[in-house]
Amino acid sequence: MKILLCDDHAVVRMGLKMLLNNHPDMEVIGEASEGNEAIQKSLELRPDVVIMDLSMPHGKDGLSATSELKKLLPDTAILILTMHDDEEYLFRGIQAGASGSILKSAPHEELVAAIYSVSEGNAYLHPSATKRLMEEYLGSVKLGNTDTFNLLSDREKEVLTLIAKGYSNKETAEQLVISVKTVETHKANLMEKLQMKTRPELVAIALKKGLLGI
Repeated sequence: MKILLCDDHAVVRMGLKMLLNNHPDMEVIGEASEGNEAIQKSLELRPDVVIMDLSMPHGKDGLSATSELKKLLPDTAILILTMHDDEEYLFRGIQAGASGSILKSAPHEELVAAIYSVSEGNAYLHPSATKRLMEEYLGSVKLGNTDTFNLLSDREKEVLTLIAKGYSNKETAEQLVISVKTVETHKANLMEKLQMKTRPELVAIALKKGLLGI
């Protein structure tokens, strides 16, 4: 697993690098001190996971870098590393395209687990953030203010569109230039978010949302 570290503190990067390189299936292949450098090195090195600090006073900040990087390398997982246990930072990070968020104060075992999770196409939120996110979501459901379609990532919407058009998992993978396993992961995630179990249900929501151009 190839990892790129982006943090404006060299000491933090050094500590993370030592920690992660001790795992036989992880390798820190590059470092960056601000967002523009992270984007440039990601394009050069093509990491599987980028660990992105949010608060970097010099150069491009972590949120802007995350948003731009996801457009350029949509299959690269980005894990937000932050000192802020604040839901505003959490939601802004997820909206920017991050696969998850973890606190800098978290135990190293939790960081490693988070990296494994996002590298496999899953989301990861630290426990207190998960609790707040669920509370907010359930509150929206009670008020009737939520549309589960809005929970889908751009990639999940692309997968949904192709599935609704009748593409197989293999054909979808070829169209999006990703692995079949990644397609299966996105498909499982979007079906869980939409609370749907069958292809006809997916076709119906794709039609309703105008994904099929009909």
